Amino acid sequence: MNVVGSSAWLECFGNGPNAAHFAGPLAKADDLIAAAISVFEVFKRVLQQRDQASALQTAAPMQQGRTVALDTALATAAARLSLELKQPMADGIILATARQFNAVLVGAARRFREPARRALRCRGAGPMIRGSCWIHTLRCGQ
Repeated sequence: MNVVGSSAWLECFGNGPNAAHFAGPLAKADDLIAAAISVFEVFKRVLQQRDQASALQTAAPMQQGRTVALDTALATAAARLSLELKQPMADGIILATARQFNAVLVGAARRFREPARRALRCRGAGPMIRGSCWIHTLRCGQ
């Protein structure tokens, strides 16, 4: 299973220089998990920069896999992680989602790379870092 962060989605949809690094995880819809907050962030960014039709078109592929809503259990786990790692709300939710599903977390946001390493040092495999991109396997329980 792959949880893809908002920045990685935007990198792919914007055809950014690191888009190829995320093509594999995004191509496997059966293994794809999208945190609802990622759908929010991507939709909002595209809506700001383009229009509603483009935002809807961009959000559609994110929903081909499993979309995870924010329930009470996930919200409290995310709040603990966000506080512990001193990270924004969305990053806490994305990390908590990956932990909940024992998934591979795929992201492009440099600000999140080091906190993810610290949070996942238990039994996780080391991160694979390519330029500003990182892929981290999460094998930590809740």
